[in-house]
Amino acid sequence: MRDSSPRRAGRRGHRPLTGLAAVAALGVALTACGAEDTGPGDGADTFGDALSGELTVFAAASLTDVFAEIADDFQERHPDVAVTFNFAGSSELAQQINAGAPADVFAAANTATMEQVVEGEGLDADWAGEHGEHGLVFATNTLRIAVPPDNPAGIGDLADLAGDGVQAAFCAEEVPCGAATTTAVGASGLEITPVTYEEDVRAVLTKVELGEVDAGLVYSTDVISAEGRVEGLEFPEAEEAVNDYPIGVLANSGDSALAAAWIEAVTSAEGAAVLTGAGFGAP
Repeated sequence: MRDSSPRRAGRRGHRPLTGLAAVAALGVALTACGAEDTGPGDGADTFGDALSGELTVFAAASLTDVFAEIADDFQERHPDVAVTFNFAGSSELAQQINAGAPADVFAAANTATMEQVVEGEGLDADWAGEHGEHGLVFATNTLRIAVPPDNPAGIGDLADLAGDGVQAAFCAEEVPCGAATTTAVGASGLEITPVTYEEDVRAVLTKVELGEVDAGLVYSTDVISAEGRVEGLEFPEAEEAVNDYPIGVLANSGDSALAAAWIEAVTSAEGAAVLTGAGFGAP
């Protein structure tokens, strides 16, 4: 598990949680500062009902920045809601959900990982019956080759990663970015052996940022989030491995209405603008 952080209105800070302590603490979030509800734009949903309580969102690591931004807007509208995030590799999160970890919403970086939760009867049946038995796809993402600034190894395309002495970082095959990498490399017909397999896409990005590898395969959104710290290169094989991002209300949610309200915020025009601004594609 890589990062669990309670979000508060006005970007009041993070409280990282790791390991088993993160799972144990997922149900505990700080109570947001109260405010009088004056209408749908201030503490009320579109039906005029005030929202309050604690919301736990399990989300793919590649959603870290955009979900934090959406949470700030969400909590400005609903100041009596406290949102806690658990960001990690989607496959790890699916395992935690299927093992009974408390959470209200799951947002995965590919449909295959969401299917693991569906098969474990982890989605709320009423929500799924209305929005889709396999979750609701809200965004897409595409791989890029990330290199350190000035590209010291002179990487130009995917074939260069197969060169002698080139050190590349990939995501582990069981996580969505790793599955996409396997598909893209397979489409190229190349044999590329990375020097490291990382647990999620943000770990690959960090390797590139620190100059520990010559290149890494990450999402286009990660390149944008690390502007100035890495450079991103498009490559044609990436079009063979576009990831769909599904989201859903979980069966063990303590407040399915609040969870549904969060998903409405993500899929709203405002949420879509945040996603596209960060480099995500429309579903």
